[in-house]
Amino acid sequence: MMTNYNQNIVLRGTNLTRRWGGLVAVNAVNIELVKGQIHAVIGTNGAGKSTLINLLSGEIELSDGQVELLGQDVTHRPQHQRARLGLGKSYQRNTIFNELSVLENCRLSAQANFQHPWKFWQDGKSCQSSNEKAMFVIQKTGLEHIMHRPSGVISHGQKRQLEVAMCLATNPQVLLLDEPLAGMGADETDRMLNFLMEIRKDHAILLVEHDMDAVFKVADVITVMVNGSVIAHGTAAEVKENKDVKVAYLGEDA
Repeated sequence: MMTNYNQNIVLRGTNLTRRWGGLVAVNAVNIELVKGQIHAVIGTNGAGKSTLINLLSGEIELSDGQVELLGQDVTHRPQHQRARLGLGKSYQRNTIFNELSVLENCRLSAQANFQHPWKFWQDGKSCQSSNEKAMFVIQKTGLEHIMHRPSGVISHGQKRQLEVAMCLATNPQVLLLDEPLAGMGADETDRMLNFLMEIRKDHAILLVEHDMDAVFKVADVITVMVNGSVIAHGTAAEVKENKDVKVAYLGEDA
C-alpha cells in the first residue's frame, strides 16, 4: 500500500529492532535516507551498524518496526523484492565472481533488471539492454581499462569499486554500502570517495564506515550508534561537538 511521504525520502526505517534472545542488537532505531545525500552510520564494533543495514535490505528479519521504500511498506518483503523496487547493497566481503571478467560481473547484475524468461534459449550475452547498462556503470566507475580482466586478479580497491558498479547495474535508487573502504590504500580511498560524491545526486546512500576522516569528508548526515541504539544524529560538525559522542565513541572526556 502506498502512503503519503516526502518524495525526497526514499527509504525510511521506523523503530527498527532486532533481538536474539536477550540480546538487543538494534534497539528502536529511526532512520531516513534522502535522495542526493550520503548518510553515514558510525559506531564501534558491535554497535549494530551492519545489522541495521541488513534489516533495511531484508537480509535479516525485524523483531519490531517498519521499513518503507519509495512510499511502500516492505517490512515483510524479502531481499530480492526490495532489490527489484530499487534497493542496492554491497557487503563487507567481496561477493564478485572471481573467474568472470569485470564486464561479465556487471552484465550479470544488469540482467536482474532485464529478465526475459520467454527467451530462455538465447545467450544472456546477447541482451543489448544488459550489455549497455554494464558498459554504462563501468564507465561511471572508471573501470574501463580493466573491464576484460578476470575479477579475481584486480586490486582490492578495484574489487570494491566493482561491487558498487554491480549495485549500480541493478538500477537502484538507494545504495546501502557496508564498509566499502575497508582495506583500501589512501589513493584508492580518495577515488572511491570522489566516486560516491559524484553519484550521490542521483541516489540516497547509506554508508557504514570506520574511517572517520572519510566519513566527515563526504557525509551530509551522520547517525552514531552505541550498543544498538542511536546516541546522536546530525551534520558532521554537530556530531563532532556532541558530548555523548566524544565520551562513547571518540574516547574523550565530556
